[in-house]
Amino acid sequence: MVARLVIAAPSSGSGKTTVATGLMAAFAQAGLAVSPHKVGPDYIDPGYHSLATGRPGRNLDAYMCGPELVAPLFAHGARGCDLAVVEGVMGLYDGASGLGELASTAQVSKLLRAPVVLVVDASSQSRSVAALVHGFVSFDPQVRIGGVILNKVGSDRHEALLREAMEDVGVPVLGALRRAPQVDTPSRHLGLVPVAERRADAVAAVAAMAEQVRAGCDLDALLALARTAPPLGGRPWEPGSALGPGQSARGSAAALRAQPDPALPAFEEGGSGGKAPGSGRNGVGTTPARRPVVAVAGGSAFTFSYAEHTELLAAAGAEVVTFDPLRDEQLPPGTGGLVIGGGFPEVYAAELSANERLRKAVAELARSGAPVAAECAGLLYLARSLDGQPMCGVLDADARMSGRLTLGYREAVAVHDNSLAVAGTRLRGHEFHRTVIEPGAGAAPAWGLVHPERRVEGFVQGGVHASYLHTHWAARPEVARRFTEGCAG
Repeated sequence: MVARLVIAAPSSGSGKTTVATGLMAAFAQAGLAVSPHKVGPDYIDPGYHSLATGRPGRNLDAYMCGPELVAPLFAHGARGCDLAVVEGVMGLYDGASGLGELASTAQVSKLLRAPVVLVVDASSQSRSVAALVHGFVSFDPQVRIGGVILNKVGSDRHEALLREAMEDVGVPVLGALRRAPQVDTPSRHLGLVPVAERRADAVAAVAAMAEQVRAGCDLDALLALARTAPPLGGRPWEPGSALGPGQSARGSAAALRAQPDPALPAFEEGGSGGKAPGSGRNGVGTTPARRPVVAVAGGSAFTFSYAEHTELLAAAGAEVVTFDPLRDEQLPPGTGGLVIGGGFPEVYAAELSANERLRKAVAELARSGAPVAAECAGLLYLARSLDGQPMCGVLDADARMSGRLTLGYREAVAVHDNSLAVAGTRLRGHEFHRTVIEPGAGAAPAWGLVHPERRVEGFVQGGVHASYLHTHWAARPEVARRFTEGCAG
């Protein structure tokens, strides 16, 4: 039993992140163990959540992981905590395009049986706020909106008018926040600037959010509402249990292929068998004599990752070591595999390029056939160049910034055997970038995208799997075992 709240809003830009992060920090400062969560694939907000609570920020994504994993993943992250705060995504009822409520904050609140607090941008309205809240309350009776926090309130008189209007709706007002520029966080082309890039300023911003929430919200009433959430039942997700019995990477990936997701249409597949090209240099499926070292890129340029990925790698037998491509000139000693997630390499292209020793070390590791998993920012780092700056040169491709945002969920199938999965493995992921890479796919593409458009993208080259597609390994935990076993060299 974990007390829990979902912080939602009628639309993006209403102040969810400020309120959710402020609540997390205020309750943590009051001595509660607070578990932070974010609906959807967002990587940046969880960094602020982690700063507020001292615990890893975790995502709950019903599209990528499936609705059945939302509650177990939540329980895994919230284990031992007094309170969990879940920040929603977009508007309360907005989900995956064309798929109804799937992946919406409303769906997640129902899966968690959690009360919702609606954050309403009250600027430029008074009595109309009651009509707006009434509509959200009545739209889906299974979503329990337990209270409202009025944000961007202009004055005491404005607050009085808003509270008077809300009396007719019967939804309690649990807080009223004035406009406060000191809690604003800077943004750029993909959203907020990550904590890792502005830690001192981020600490100050989170402290200001906590103070604003303490001053304007009824924390006792919010905690009492959180404690009305009933027991969830079921068992928490466990990385070791998710991996299943100790089977070979070939066998576990083949099991994925034998049980395709019926929601994904077929795609023409290349390659066959279970052995990833270039991986498993001592034989895929063998038990390594020692824990293989998996180097995971971090630092300011590579801030996008899911906590479950490293947990799964460790459960699969890897020794996970983080390194910073902006500062470290060599890969960690004994590196047998490399994971380079998302982030902002375009912001640090000159610095990444200047670290020539590390670029050469990465290229040498890739040439050896070691498994390398690169997503989005990692794809750019492995390219020949990024905005004219030399990168690792692993891929015969060049990347550059563009004016177009590519954003959305994707349904995909592995076209060729690779270090993560065999051909035919199906999963769901998302894209989120303002860059382009030319060509967009190699001779052996990483994925065939089947929805919302049909195309191939990414690169499979030796042990390298590089793609724009972000994936959540909790949905397909066997890929962590396959990758780890391929690192035993």
